[in-house]
Amino acid sequence: MRQSQLFTKTIRKAPRDEKSINSRLLIKAGFINKLMAGAYSYLPLGFRVLKRIENIIREEMNGILGQEILLPALHPRSSWEVTRRWKEQIMFKLKTRGKKDYGLGWTHEEIITPLVKTFVQSYKDLPVYVYQIQDKFRDELRVKSGLLRGVEFIMKDLYSFHQDEKDLDRYYEKVKGAYSRIFKRCKIGRQTFLTLASGGSFSKYSHEFQTITPYGEDLIYLCKKCKLAVNKEIIKEQKYKCPKCKSKKLETKKTVEVGNIFKLKDRFSKAFNLKFKDRNGKEKMVLMGSYGIGLSRLLGAIVEVNHDKKGIIWSEETTPFQAHLICLKDSLKTRKTAEKLYQDLSKKGFDLLYDDRKDKSPGKKFADCDLIGIPIRLVVSEKTLKKNSIEVKKRREDKIKLIKITDLSKFLKKIV
Repeated sequence: MRQSQLFTKTIRKAPRDEKSINSRLLIKAGFINKLMAGAYSYLPLGFRVLKRIENIIREEMNGILGQEILLPALHPRSSWEVTRRWKEQIMFKLKTRGKKDYGLGWTHEEIITPLVKTFVQSYKDLPVYVYQIQDKFRDELRVKSGLLRGVEFIMKDLYSFHQDEKDLDRYYEKVKGAYSRIFKRCKIGRQTFLTLASGGSFSKYSHEFQTITPYGEDLIYLCKKCKLAVNKEIIKEQKYKCPKCKSKKLETKKTVEVGNIFKLKDRFSKAFNLKFKDRNGKEKMVLMGSYGIGLSRLLGAIVEVNHDKKGIIWSEETTPFQAHLICLKDSLKTRKTAEKLYQDLSKKGFDLLYDDRKDKSPGKKFADCDLIGIPIRLVVSEKTLKKNSIEVKKRREDKIKLIKITDLSKFLKKIV
């Protein structure tokens, strides 16, 4: 894509009311735009990153046999009355001209459970693993920290359906592994910890994945010895000891929750009478698991972890483009070389953002490049062309290399 054709632009200063790192940098770099508190528009660069995160999650969900679906976001009151959750204040509620009540989905247990009931009657129909990626709506009292807490956000929710606890436990561990891989691929793995949390009415414990950031709303207690993290509720139960190794050497860290997994067991199966017949023809309740990741929140967390004073630092898997090609000095030779390079590399399958703007100084182009944060910078200038070369620099490094134009394609294949 030519940068001159992007309808969005970088801005010098983020809005004063934006305090978090993720919102300030993403707005300044032209990835998102704030519509109102807790709701953001994803601009071309931000939409590309969102789709890359989506692809990472989709690959990992498909890898554990998840089947993708898409459920309605608008729900009838009747579905929520079954579980007595219509009264939850977090739900946005609507009344139509026909006096019917509807709600905007903030979660989907009430929708997925009766849907699966349509297709599951026997043990032969189990297990079932289905997931979706879609908008959720929550009437949050405290909307803050940019993408880390919103009233409208994008979420992946996976639901699993099982014959018995042994099968549920086995799949639960698979999801743990898939989530760890997702956060590792998004380059927040080292700052994200599996955290023991309350299971509420579902089971004794559930698990959260918490990422350390100064703008997080949660507080975890991290064991220095075994690296298990525990949330406030659980640490009080354990009398400020690690439940796993019993160590009292715990660090407190501010975090944001980027994922959670629950063993729902028969909480929703009972409500909707979701049963199956086992091998002996005996009816039993289907057991369920629920596994969520907030994509928009994950995008914000990636920026919270991966940035410096100059701007964002994307990884190879989450970047909007593989490389940022910059043409310096508006001479005929540099323009022709940069243009040819852009065309040739694009034909070879490289995804480039080409800064072909003629009205911007070299300093502005370099500043925008660092702010946007694409992993590789390619510079064409009169100085590099004297050596028949291109200047190559990785965003995470200070070192600059000169690569011969004839060798550039081969070099890029090794590093992108």
